[in-house]
This record gives sequence, structure tokens and C-alpha cells, in this order.
Amino acid sequence: MSPSTQLPDWPDDSLDDPSRSAAPDHDESPYVERSRADWADLAASTPMTITDEILDHLRGIHDPTSLDEVAQVYLPLTRLLSMYVHHTGELHHASNDFLGLSVRRTPFVIGVAGSVAVGKSTTARVLRELLAAWPEHPRVSLVTTDGFLWPNAELERRGLLHRKGFPESYDRRALLRFVMDVKSGKRKVEAPVYSHLSYDIVPDEKVVVDQPDIMIIEGLNVLQPARVRADGTSGLTVSDFFDFSVYVDANPDDVKNWYVQRFFRLRETAFRDPRSYFTRYGEMDEEEARATAERLWDTINGPNLMANIQPTRGRATAILRKAADHRVRWVRIRKI
Repeated sequence: MSPSTQLPDWPDDSLDDPSRSAAPDHDESPYVERSRADWADLAASTPMTITDEILDHLRGIHDPTSLDEVAQVYLPLTRLLSMYVHHTGELHHASNDFLGLSVRRTPFVIGVAGSVAVGKSTTARVLRELLAAWPEHPRVSLVTTDGFLWPNAELERRGLLHRKGFPESYDRRALLRFVMDVKSGKRKVEAPVYSHLSYDIVPDEKVVVDQPDIMIIEGLNVLQPARVRADGTSGLTVSDFFDFSVYVDANPDDVKNWYVQRFFRLRETAFRDPRSYFTRYGEMDEEEARATAERLWDTINGPNLMANIQPTRGRATAILRKAADHRVRWVRIRKI
């Protein structure tokens, strides 16, 4: 990755200090940063449309996101996103007038990226719920890139089952085609469905996206740059079709701890389901389960984070930085 895509400012070793104030807005930085308190003030008059009951449904396993977090972090973000959607619409009309066209506006596409266990799925679901409450864009779709993983049989054939979640474990061509079709304004575009219970693609099951106002694409590697071909050229990539993107960030050591905690929660719930691919984990004692969770992190999820996911952070429009308690401490927004 080129230096221009790296996070440009402020070393990470002080990012989780609760007493740390927001950094000044340096002219040489492409980002503006706001502390949680300052950021929360930006949505003081925005009505809350999520209740405790709804949030219980939206939260991922072992995700402690609270209503306060929604009000102070995600409400301001959806207010900013709605401004982006509105002004992109104005640009669409102006472009139509200039080019003498009468084409329909295409969906506004938002990418949500971040590590396993960092809370990006909860972020995506909360954003969908809040954005759909705005009367200007009530039709909001959410698709996860898990559905574009190669089926387990194909991953085994390619020798990649142990690298599930790495960029090469996805059918990137199909994912790109899906996003291009949605962004082109096509009707009833289909995406495959992935089951975390069976740990595989669900045969003959599809999710259909039919010209939404906004589409959210959530996944580990959605901010990956295009691959460079042998001749030095590169093609298109999924993030080329994003109008806005969010990276959910945290110290890797904290993410590892959350991953292990989530593994233990799954061990008590989903892993005990006889239909689960991971029933063997549900039968482990505590010591063996912890060793297994740490091994899975150290050999798969941690290396994927450091090599493929975290380096894309600087490509995001917005970065939400979490501290060890899972609360967002500050927000960084790319300047326009």
C-alpha cells in the first residue's frame, strides 16, 4: 500500500487514553478529529429512533453498545451521512442538467470495515436502522460480504479453508459485479447468503437488493485497494463505488480480548447447537477453549487484521476509534 493510504497523524500508543483530548486540526492532515464529547454535541437536536428493545436485536454477540453510544456516536454520524446523501442528490440533478440526461439517481453506497470482533456488524446494523428513519431516504439495504466467501468445498479445493476471511477467500469478482450492478441502478440484484451456524454459504438462498436509497456493504476487506496486475496496471475494486466509508478501529490487543470473550459466549450458546459447524468447541473445558480462541486469533484473525484490514484504515471517510471498554473515544472524518 502506498504511503498516501496510511493513517497520517498522531501515534497509536496514546489513542486509548481517556484523558486524551482531540488533536488539533492540522492543515497538513486530511482528517479532522473530534473527541466523543464534541462529536456528541453535533446531534443534540436529532431525534433518537432506536429503543433498548431494538438495540438488543441489533447488537452482535458480546457487543456492549449502549443507547448512550448510539446517541453520542451514531446519531451524529447518520446526520452527517444524511448531508452527504442530500448533497450527492443535488450533484446528481446538476450533472443530469449539464449532460442533458434524465437518468434515475443510483443508490448511495456506504462501506463499513474493521476487524473480526471489533463491532463493525453492530455499527452497520445501527446505521441502517437510524438512516432508514430519515424520511428523505427510508429504503436502506444492508449486505455483508460474508455471502461472497467461496463455499467451503471450493476453499478446501484451493487450500484456503484455514484462511477464511483473508482477501483471497472471497469471490471478489462476484462481489465487485454485485456492487457495480447496485450502483448502476439495476433492479433486483441478488447476493448469496452465508450462515455463521453452518460456517458456509447457504445453497439456493439469496438476498435481493432492489434500488434502495442507501446500501451499506459491511465486511473485513471492503476497503482493499485494487490488485496490481503483472503488467503494473490495476482494475476496479469494490471501494471504488463507495460514496462514504466507515472504519471501526481499536488497539489489536483489545480486539483480541473481545474475540476471546466472544468465543466463550459462543461456546455457551451457538456452539452447543447440534447444527453448528463448531459443536466441538462447545464441548471444550475453559482452559482448552481459551487456548483454542487465542490460537485462532494468533494464526488467522490477528495476521489478517495486521496484514490486510488495518492497512486500509486510512482509506476510510470516517474512523471510529474504540478504547478497551468498547466505547468510541473519538471520531476522525476526512476533510472535503
